[in-house]
Amino acid sequence: MCQDKTLVCRDCGAEFTFTAGEQEFYAEKGFQNEPTRCKDCRHSHKANRNTGAPREMHDAVCASCGAQTQVPFLPKNDRPIYCSECFATMRNR
Repeated sequence: MCQDKTLVCRDCGAEFTFTAGEQEFYAEKGFQNEPTRCKDCRHSHKANRNTGAPREMHDAVCASCGAQTQVPFLPKNDRPIYCSECFATMRNR
């Protein structure tokens, strides 16, 4: 049976409670580590993560029409890459 724990936020230094219910949720999801930020700092951290940062794009050739395109992931040779138009056509089939 879990009991509430008092933890210290690594960002603001405030104490916060890691409730028994939250601990059970973490265990159910298989999370290994306890939270290191209080609720307010977690929300702030999520909101500021990658905000406004441009995505890194990678050049690729469409496997369907042969057009040059860019994708937001590193293309692998074992999977076909499609331009936006061909991808939309295939998705609508």
